[in-house]
Amino acid sequence: MAISAEVNAEVREAARTLWDYLRLDQSPQHCDCIIAMGSHDLRVAEHAALLYLEGWAPLLVCSGGLGRLTRDIWHEAEAEKFAEIAVKAGVPPQRILVENRSANTGENILFSKELLIRQGFLINRAFLVHKPYMERRALATALRLWPEIEYCVSSPRISFEDYPNADIPLHQMIEIMVGDFQRILEYPALGYQIPQETPATALRAYEKLVGFGYTAQTLSG
Repeated sequence: MAISAEVNAEVREAARTLWDYLRLDQSPQHCDCIIAMGSHDLRVAEHAALLYLEGWAPLLVCSGGLGRLTRDIWHEAEAEKFAEIAVKAGVPPQRILVENRSANTGENILFSKELLIRQGFLINRAFLVHKPYMERRALATALRLWPEIEYCVSSPRISFEDYPNADIPLHQMIEIMVGDFQRILEYPALGYQIPQETPATALRAYEKLVGFGYTAQTLSG
């Protein structure tokens, strides 16, 4: 479902600016494992399964319990839903590890690390898979909380215009991006992620969207 023409053009332009900043658009690299970071977007699981099937890593970790976007809509852990999707896509069940306790991005990293170590896997490079507008924050979090290894990051190959759908409408997508950008600004001081350069264009877009009231997913909202 493409973005509606009814959306204010100024909002649409600001949202696209945040989208472009929050994505990293990295080329895939061969890794020791794929970590599919749980969310309310099941397309993340589909993309992680595709990366496995394309041969980018020999192991898939599905990480996620119930977080701020899923605790009120699902009863099954994000990781368990992701694993089911991966198996249906053709990933062998014995190549999937399920981490179903984490409730936020930091716990996705820490609990996946603990699980991999406990299972005896030696990881030098991990492939992080998340929503398009979570690429930057996922990587910044991993580099803070598990800095000993290397990373690449990827997300479903979906354009800004085509990302909203019946489950994730445009207004919610913008609210989440605003919340994620705020966390990029504030979380380094709390020790949750490494600092990120924030260009003035992205900061202005964020402030504009806050002014329009897209604050439901901000820390104060």
